[in-house]
Amino acid sequence: MRFEIVTLFPELFDVLQHGLLGRARDAGRIDVETVTPRRFTSDRHRTVDDSPYGGGSGMVLMPGPVAGALDFLDEQRGGRITHRVLLTPQGERFSQAHARRFSELDSLTLVCGRYEGFDERIRGLVDEEVSLGDFVLLGGEVAALAMLEATARLLPGVLGNDQSAADESHADGLLEYPQYTRPEEFRDQRVPDVLRSGNHALIARWRRKESLRRTLERRPDLLETADLSDDDQGLLEEIRQGR
Repeated sequence: MRFEIVTLFPELFDVLQHGLLGRARDAGRIDVETVTPRRFTSDRHRTVDDSPYGGGSGMVLMPGPVAGALDFLDEQRGGRITHRVLLTPQGERFSQAHARRFSELDSLTLVCGRYEGFDERIRGLVDEEVSLGDFVLLGGEVAALAMLEATARLLPGVLGNDQSAADESHADGLLEYPQYTRPEEFRDQRVPDVLRSGNHALIARWRRKESLRRTLERRPDLLETADLSDDDQGLLEEIRQGR
């Protein structure tokens, strides 16, 4: 899968040379291309922003350099289709569902903002607007990294064990169950007996119940949209009864 990032600070994405994503790049499972709008300016200062019409604080990214960067990426891609995403606090909140949908694409283009915001006409150059959350960052680069990682890890071969992506928090709309490893006892806390029983059916039931319990306690809003079976509803009733 190809990831394209329009950013004023491409060096911030050097982190993608390391870890599992670095290995995925080396293996050709993902391709990451960064381009700065400064390449597509016409003045010697490489100006990409200007003061807003009508007055106000801050500076606004001009549409020309961003459009130039997007056109350049289109040429590099040879006409193949991409999906353009504008990273902005005004966008829809990013979720695991977004990551799954993005992971099915051949190419994803993330457009990072800076300064006070975008010229409104930039919005017409993208397919959708997405926000990392209900807060404001200095720019879109941190959001782009988070979305790229959440998406890339769903691609075949990126994780050492592809099943890991299916078992983790939000993969099925719930939070993940508690995990344990050696030693069996640590500071008077023991690994639950069921996990050492070898009974895979009981372990699966315990994990599902604890996933439901954790979601009910920490993110009850997720239960409203999760696809719950009759067995799940029964486990939730046990949890509510203190069992």
